[in-house]
Amino acid sequence: MNATAPVRRLTVLYDAECSLCAFLRDWLLRQPKLVPLELVPAASEEARRRFPGLDHGATLDEITVIGDAGQVYRGPAAWVVTLWALREHRPLAHRLSTPAGTRLAKGAVLAAAKWRGAQGQRGGAPWGGQVYRRADGWSYAPGSGWSYTAPGCADGTCAPR
Repeated sequence: MNATAPVRRLTVLYDAECSLCAFLRDWLLRQPKLVPLELVPAASEEARRRFPGLDHGATLDEITVIGDAGQVYRGPAAWVVTLWALREHRPLAHRLSTPAGTRLAKGAVLAAAKWRGAQGQRGGAPWGGQVYRRADGWSYAPGSGWSYTAPGCADGTCAPR
């Protein structure tokens, strides 16, 4: 990765099964951009193919943005660089990149994470307090987080080799 390379395109990995993440994806798609954004579901086959070196389980826990020169942004930095790509929000991104702004961005990210977690524990919410299983083998349990079970191993009949 060349840290001084200009950013000409960003790929945003988002949790396609999260209602807040899907809402933000749709919002990002409607925004005028200074830098093109590609939105790819986190831990999807496409994400794994394009970014084989990433910890794809971690991309489900925290927004991850990848620059076209291999830059990887996570958490508050990912939100700031995403706002930086948007025409109407670049000035805000510059303010959030200061030490005080970084604390504000981190607080916003933590609030979103708390909202996401609360959705998983509330009846009638996306996870309904139950274990949530994705078709790609990843599952989420409130309080335990994300885990992966290889296809065909959910009943415990396959053993590690």
